[in-house]
Amino acid sequence: MGKIREGEVFTLTDDNDEGHEVEVLGSLDVEGTEYVAVGLLEDIEEDTEEDIDIFFFRVEGEGELIDIETDEEFEKVSLAFEAAFDPQD
Repeated sequence: MGKIREGEVFTLTDDNDEGHEVEVLGSLDVEGTEYVAVGLLEDIEEDTEEDIDIFFFRVEGEGELIDIETDEEFEKVSLAFEAAFDPQD
């Protein structure tokens, strides 16, 4: 897949072999590991931020997206993205 960039759109296949178009919302290095946040393209195009589900993946090798498998890793990554991308009051 190569380097993943913000705004890039591609198709992810779920466990039921259904394809879903997603857009990369951001990437972040957390403790030396690269992660990306993606959202379903159809949700993003509707422009209703509060209804967008965001999915996090670990990036390995040549851009291979790996599911986050533990609650601890998910919590660490979601907090890092929240701190990096949420506007401060």
